[in-house]
Amino acid sequence: MPAMDPRVARTRASLRHALLELARERPLDEVTVSDITVRAGVNRSSFYQHYADKETLLADALEDALHDVSTQLPEVSVAAGTPRMPVELLTYLEHIASHAALYRRVLGDHGSTLVTARLRNRIELIVIDAVGTARPAALVDLPVDVFASGIAGSALGVITAWVARDPLPSPVVAADWLWKVLLGIGAWREPEDVG
Repeated sequence: MPAMDPRVARTRASLRHALLELARERPLDEVTVSDITVRAGVNRSSFYQHYADKETLLADALEDALHDVSTQLPEVSVAAGTPRMPVELLTYLEHIASHAALYRRVLGDHGSTLVTARLRNRIELIVIDAVGTARPAALVDLPVDVFASGIAGSALGVITAWVARDPLPSPVVAADWLWKVLLGIGAWREPEDVG
């Protein structure tokens, strides 16, 4: 894949940063394209050269934050037993906490299907990259895309339930919840009868 022109990359990064800043200051519905372009220091036509609308910019901004964290994730090894929670998971949840109102809106009942779908897809790709073929023996016959989709759905479910809480529990608490759900999906089952 060819590298993006540095000017294009800078403009897009400025627009994403501006939108996240503004969304921290006031509800997203009150943020206009003009507000974003003024904050980013670009003109309105530059906005539309890169994004069709505010929702597409938002999807890029939130997906970009997840991408930044995911590039630092180590490969998950299950060979040595229960994998340890990657510190990058906490870093990502700290990002979400700093933009909690925005995530609450986009992941909520009347949120953005575009943003949710893009985040889910990005999580699926992260799982595929991080886990690859190193799945627990009990899941080895499960197609990797099905496994990744299940993890992505669970992760977004936990994140959505977390950001809906008021007051918002800390990212450390949310990371613990998320890691327990991801690791413990089968742990609650009753042991099979022996004999």
